[in-house]
Amino acid sequence: MNYDRNAFVKCTVPAPEVARLKGLGCLRDKTTPDAFNCRVLTRNGRISAEEMHAIADAAARFGNGKIAFTTRQTAEVQGVRFDQVNDMIAFLDAAGLSIGGTGPRVRPIVSCKGTTCVFGLCDTYALSEKIHHLYYVGYHDVKLPHKFKIAVGGCPNNCVKPDLNDVGIIGQRVPVPNAALCRGCGACVRACPIHVAELKDKKYTHSVECNRCGRCVAACPFGALDAVDGYKMTLGGRWGKQVARGQALTHLFTAADEVLCAVEKAILLFRDKGVAGERFADTLARIGMEEAERLILSDELLLRKDEILAKAL
Repeated sequence: MNYDRNAFVKCTVPAPEVARLKGLGCLRDKTTPDAFNCRVLTRNGRISAEEMHAIADAAARFGNGKIAFTTRQTAEVQGVRFDQVNDMIAFLDAAGLSIGGTGPRVRPIVSCKGTTCVFGLCDTYALSEKIHHLYYVGYHDVKLPHKFKIAVGGCPNNCVKPDLNDVGIIGQRVPVPNAALCRGCGACVRACPIHVAELKDKKYTHSVECNRCGRCVAACPFGALDAVDGYKMTLGGRWGKQVARGQALTHLFTAADEVLCAVEKAILLFRDKGVAGERFADTLARIGMEEAERLILSDELLLRKDEILAKAL
């Protein structure tokens, strides 16, 4: 099939309805006069076999039989006619599924498979699903200055590129050496994938470039490396027409509840300090990362939560 990039079919659906459906998560299909591609949320990039069957049934009953997977880990049912959208939404709702994922608000949460991955350092599926319920669902009616993307990565391999999201969360395992137990065998050095572990005076050490992947900890045969497990958080990443790499907070979060609280503070920070139309990276550039970290690590934003959510952008 030849693809014509300029082949826009005239839309027969009224413009207000097109806008309304986009807000719900159904984007117009430019190749048809009255069909939409509807994004089904997966919560954390993982769905059950029963849910997959329901999405497939929805595609067969209401769409053109095609399902596309988006970069935000939603399952897009394609080619749903305008007069079938409401029926499809009701059908998915009966299966415990919903559509969404557009607009100037918290976007669908993206997660790597760190929960089951051999390199995973945290339960990414559980953390992502909590963030989904608390801040995608819980903050769905909160209008933000722009889209706000959150990604959870299980380790420094960064498979879902957390630091290219407005908020990135990365599992960490910080090695804590016990020199009394170290035999200087070098297993830790050989295990380090970025070659920053080394032996000095036959004892383990590492440079500041250590990414806290924890491979050296697992490799030590003498138990000479303890570890502190935690989460790194980056702020202000984005990928698209303009690119910015998220800046890491200096603080290491050691509990999932701390991370959940910090995510809410980041959303409130954007709502409070952001200007309509700008991304979080621009907000941080204006106020400075030092001030942003101070606000994230204090309770100031939470104490002003009602005020922040009530104010006009």
